Amino acid sequence: MSLPVLVLAGSRDGENDVLAKLKRVSHKALLPVAGQPMLARVLDTIARTPGLGPVTISIENPDCIRDLAGDATILRSAPSPSESVAEAIDRIGTPCLVTTADHALLRPEWIEEFLAKAQGCDLAAGVALRATVERDVPGTKRTYIHLSDMSFSGCNLFLIGTPKGRNVIELWKRLQQNRKQPLRMALTLGLGTLLRAVTRTLDSSALYHRIQKLTGAPVRLVTLSDGRAAVDVDKPSDLTLAEQILAQTTP
Repeated sequence: MSLPVLVLAGSRDGENDVLAKLKRVSHKALLPVAGQPMLARVLDTIARTPGLGPVTISIENPDCIRDLAGDATILRSAPSPSESVAEAIDRIGTPCLVTTADHALLRPEWIEEFLAKAQGCDLAAGVALRATVERDVPGTKRTYIHLSDMSFSGCNLFLIGTPKGRNVIELWKRLQQNRKQPLRMALTLGLGTLLRAVTRTLDSSALYHRIQKLTGAPVRLVTLSDGRAAVDVDKPSDLTLAEQILAQTTP
């Protein structure tokens, strides 16, 4: 049985995105990385990974990627990533693998490792530990989330394993809607959880427990063994880094 895949390709800025303007393309998803559009790279990796498909792409301007999409279904994205995932899952169902169009370095072995480790989860998120990223991509500047027992960067790989995983997406939507209102975020997560996060005394087990209490869904952070999996292309320096890594990597 094949696992459906959702690729998030939306961009709030469209053709005004810094990277799109830099390379004079109509959308960030079309940004050439080592001569190939990012979205095409991601779709090629999915096609080369056993057991995946069909593919759905979520983007605010479907017409701009029709020549690249192949057999993929294209959905018009919602205003935020969480809403886009929620709307897509309503159509695709679960289980479903979710990744992003700017994951230009994505490799089949990363997907396979992630899925093997994520078995049995209602929702799982792929991450790379800070030490792993710094080992494999020395000098890179990534955004890290700090818990008391681990510091990690996201790898843009998610498994929504069961219908309960949809509850976690709803929690994500509420947090995004309140991201500029800290008090409401605190009320959603619980003031104790937020304070522990700010003071870095929140560990991964407590985080899992809190999310499960709020959603009824067991979740897990799945650590990947290759730090390069945490490199996406969000800014010009990321583009330079991705092309350097691709130049050094044997396909």
